[in-house]
Amino acid sequence: MSFIPKSHPRAESLRIRERLVYGFEHGMVAIEGLLAHGRGEAFDYMLGEKTGKAARLAIDAAAAQLLLAENPVISVNGNIAALCPKEVVELGRVLGAKIEVNLFYTNEKRKQNIVKILKKNGAVKVLGADDKNSARLSRIDSARRIVDRDGIFSADVVLVPLEDGDRATALAKSGKKVVAIDLNPMSRTACAADITIIDNITRAMALLIKSCKRLSKNEESLEGIVSSFDNKKNLSGNIAEIKDHLMRMERIA
Repeated sequence: MSFIPKSHPRAESLRIRERLVYGFEHGMVAIEGLLAHGRGEAFDYMLGEKTGKAARLAIDAAAAQLLLAENPVISVNGNIAALCPKEVVELGRVLGAKIEVNLFYTNEKRKQNIVKILKKNGAVKVLGADDKNSARLSRIDSARRIVDRDGIFSADVVLVPLEDGDRATALAKSGKKVVAIDLNPMSRTACAADITIIDNITRAMALLIKSCKRLSKNEESLEGIVSSFDNKKNLSGNIAEIKDHLMRMERIA
């Protein structure tokens, strides 16, 4: 990876791009994943490249929902594997959650490369790479209907960072609680999920781990946090934060 000086005003954004390029060159990230990141980064600009109040409320609600789960599963695609494999493994450890590789643009080599990087970062077992244990979700026609029988198929709560709208909708309709991480508060994924964190994945995952650790010490409050959370209202709060930021930028310009 190329050297990026800390003094660069967009150093973190450049580091994220470098990790994605590295992931692409090493067979984890699909070229379409690079395009998807660019779209998300545009929304991060509009958020001011920071975690807002609405996102922090969603992070606590997501942590509470995941801690209440009997069989939580973290879904991992190529972009997630390239950007935050260490955090995925740590979150899985904190929650006792399973980790499953699940790809939109799927092929076996990419799956194995993702499994490899997750295990390099401490994962003991990664689901989704054994076709013999596959099952199919209903209400979806793409390859993403194929999931691991012991993972997403049997999960009660699924964390789906950077998810496509079709599968987020299918998961919700199948009766599972869906926790999404997305940068677009108007996306189908954001609207289909039970809890949507509107934030950059590299910020959100670290904050979600901290929230899970903090709330695990206060289990009696978890139900109340989840029941009081309104995803539609929170998404509206995210849009309001974007509007406020754009208005501030307009006054500066």
